[in-house]
Amino acid sequence: MLGKRTESKPQGFTWRANINNLEVEGPPSAGAFQERPSRPTMFRQFYERRDLPIALVHGSEGNSIAWKVEIEKLDYHHYLPLFFDGLCETTHPYEFFARQGIHDMLEHGGPKILPVIPQLIIPIKNALNTRNHLVMCNTLKVLQHLVMSGDKVGEALVPYFRQILTVFNIFKNVRINRGDGIDYSQGKREIIGDLIQETLEMFERYGGEGAFLNIKYMVPTYESCMIK
Repeated sequence: MLGKRTESKPQGFTWRANINNLEVEGPPSAGAFQERPSRPTMFRQFYERRDLPIALVHGSEGNSIAWKVEIEKLDYHHYLPLFFDGLCETTHPYEFFARQGIHDMLEHGGPKILPVIPQLIIPIKNALNTRNHLVMCNTLKVLQHLVMSGDKVGEALVPYFRQILTVFNIFKNVRINRGDGIDYSQGKREIIGDLIQETLEMFERYGGEGAFLNIKYMVPTYESCMIK
């Protein structure tokens, strides 16, 4: 004869208490804001081989670049993408040479800049994708200078917004605080969110008729700066 089946109860706790004490973990971080290591740059390799026409000058007002040739005579198709590749650098003197070299070349390039735009997109994208605060700020300032460096340059960048503006959309509202209660970066123009807003407005102003729609597609929260 079979005995009556009984269910055993857990000892020392109830099922309800077990459920109430159960900790539910949230989803893992997507890592959108996490810094990503960059690959060794061609710019560094050229510098270490002494294949760049530049030298570091120490002055009373800080460091500067001495060009060994006239900037206007440089082969922009070769040197400008190479210097843009150096935007990923974060250590001295590579970071300084790349950043200052770009600004010097944009200042004196004139009509030589526009034909090189397609070659600059991948280095720009690589620099932004590092998610590194210094690299992103330097790149955003370079983009602002690039837009104003020559006729039609802003319009030439519009077809590449889908490659450039993805990171803009992620960091648009980022306001980094140093943790001491005061954010001294504002005076140095190192707040990423502000720099992104400035850059988007310049893209719209200099990008022609289709610029706003292309920006809005990639950064839905952006509002036109041209509407009064």
